[in-house]
Amino acid sequence: MTGASHPHTAAPHRPWPVCRGCCGIALDMGSARTRAWLAGRGVVVDVPTVTFAGTGALYPVQRGTIVDTPGCARMLQRLLADRLPRATRPMVILTAPVLDGVAYRTEARTAVDVLRPRCVLTVPSARAIAVAARADLSRPLMVVDIGAHLTEVVLLDDGAVADARRTALGTEDLGASATPERIAEAVASMLTSMLHQDRTSLTVDALHRRILLAGGGALRPEITHHLTGRLHEPPRVVPAPHTAAVRGAAELLQAAHIHPSTARHCLPTADRR
Repeated sequence: MTGASHPHTAAPHRPWPVCRGCCGIALDMGSARTRAWLAGRGVVVDVPTVTFAGTGALYPVQRGTIVDTPGCARMLQRLLADRLPRATRPMVILTAPVLDGVAYRTEARTAVDVLRPRCVLTVPSARAIAVAARADLSRPLMVVDIGAHLTEVVLLDDGAVADARRTALGTEDLGASATPERIAEAVASMLTSMLHQDRTSLTVDALHRRILLAGGGALRPEITHHLTGRLHEPPRVVPAPHTAAVRGAAELLQAAHIHPSTARHCLPTADRR
């Protein structure tokens, strides 16, 4: 599911010198928020995912799908282009939903071209979250990511996606078409489906470790309360769960810088299509 293989763990954040070879961006474009981490500067962008045209505000990412690629490009140009050192071409590591990821990655890479990247690597959001949590990826792991408009349940095995489910529900639906209990029920239903279809012990082993909970929904105590009731034990909430994906992508970005063998897999975006 990723554009290239990465080490499962990375060293803690450390500043990078500003140079042509080490300029990089970790990018998480969600339906509600876009977050970016720039090498040497930390998280410098955490804003609504919105762009503007003559008709007013437009929302280019909806329910985990990029519906307006030029709009995403305009947003990235406005938010990031002036923050990059001149005469540099950054490496970009981009988080992507697990399901429908191919279409998302294709459109996202097109949008990111506005930043003139020397390469774009993608990582499943669930894996980025696990990296941010310093989770042991050598063992099966269940990640639940409750976002604003999308909830994903992902089983990782040795850091790779083994199974995944999603529902078009999130925190922005609370009070409208969803309740905390309904979101918890949806997560429990997806976990039950994975258990029933798994002919191995991976899902059971992952659940015995307790699920890893991230996304803005992890900050809502009413959701975690109902989820704990459904699972009969509390999930492990990632520190700062709403920014876990971009922080994990930043860890992988630094790992790519530290390990030259990883960077060799990073081809110009034009060559990767």
